[in-house]
Amino acid sequence: MLKEAVFKDIPVIKYEGAGSTNPFAFKHYNADEVVGDKPMKDHLRFAMSYWHTFTFGGTDPFGLPTMEREWDSIESPMELAKRRVIAAFEFMEKLGIEYFCFHDVDVAPEGKTLAESQRNLFEIVDLIEEKMEETGIKLLWGTTNAFSNRVFMHGAATSSNADVFARTAAQIKIAMDITKRLGGENYVLWGGREGYETLLNTNTELELDNLARLLRMVAAYKKEIGFTGQLLIEPKPKEPTKHQYDFDTATVLGFLRKYGLENEYKLNIEANHATLAGHTFQHELNMARINGALGSIDANQGDTLLGWDTDQFPTNVYDATLAMYEVLKQGGLAPGGLNFDAKVRRASFEAEDLFHAYIAGMDTFAKGLKVAHKLLEDGVLEDNIAKRYESYDSGIGKEIVNEQVGLNDLYEYALKNNDIKLSSGRQEMLEAIVNNYIYESK
Repeated sequence: MLKEAVFKDIPVIKYEGAGSTNPFAFKHYNADEVVGDKPMKDHLRFAMSYWHTFTFGGTDPFGLPTMEREWDSIESPMELAKRRVIAAFEFMEKLGIEYFCFHDVDVAPEGKTLAESQRNLFEIVDLIEEKMEETGIKLLWGTTNAFSNRVFMHGAATSSNADVFARTAAQIKIAMDITKRLGGENYVLWGGREGYETLLNTNTELELDNLARLLRMVAAYKKEIGFTGQLLIEPKPKEPTKHQYDFDTATVLGFLRKYGLENEYKLNIEANHATLAGHTFQHELNMARINGALGSIDANQGDTLLGWDTDQFPTNVYDATLAMYEVLKQGGLAPGGLNFDAKVRRASFEAEDLFHAYIAGMDTFAKGLKVAHKLLEDGVLEDNIAKRYESYDSGIGKEIVNEQVGLNDLYEYALKNNDIKLSSGRQEMLEAIVNNYIYESK
């Protein structure tokens, strides 16, 4: 059974163009189509999230699992894990996805001890390595789950218990070793429970200092083992803890700079986390980009009517366009990529729904890429921005930018300048321009 096909009734997904009505075809994602200076697939660097795609059972706070999966009847946890590996690589091959991402506990069952968990993990990784060599599919990033197990109820690196800190470090070491072995291009740290519920029982200074201590250890270990990949931190507000230490891009950047870690880490930005923090996806990408810290993206979307991480597949072309605009302005994401940290809805329980979801997400970002490239190529937004700030190109504005004036100089200037002329921001016009580019882009 192990090597038998899992998705026998699903065809290889091919590009058929915007006019296609085939639900098992791409309408906008044409992997080898050149956009600007490189093929679409190299701009987007799509990755499959192992956890949401192959371990999510459809549970929610009020309901039991709903998903129907071919491997559900396998009783042995290790055999089930191996069957998922077979399914995952078949899935990626049929969609033409060249990368995947995983947590350690996604790919192998946890044992009763850390040593048993490690043995399970290494056995499954042997199969993953075999499938990678067979298919040419690569690892975008690996990470460890230091938030689900009950030992992490008080946090991981920020736990009040030193033994938990040590357990966290051990899990990271194992996951980094595996990521290096599999040729991973990045390693992600997401502090799922790095935060607190109440200050009545929390030493925030010690917790933040300990988080920095762990991140220093990770950076040192990267050098020790010769891992050449990029280290990434993923900001997230609120959920699951009320006060997350990694709330948003600005918070993480401030933390890294305080502890002298800004040259060791970049950020993995998730759309749903941005909206939970009260920001737009583009805002978080922009803040990371202008600070030289945009490393990779978790592509999904949230529901603004719900206050938790719904992790829906991205279908909003407007958001995808503005996201790819930031990526193109940076010159690309590599060695990062676009990981679909998204899960099908609980009622989309059939296996084919996984394909429909990925097709929709990949098409959405392909369309966004093409629109963003055209916007940048034509310079319509950039020209308007340049004009809006042109007062800083000469005169007193240029002196301000060049730091050639102080408060007294500006006081004297302002006393004599009583005729301040402002110009419109033209927001509605610019929004209409973006809309028109979306409508007109093929």
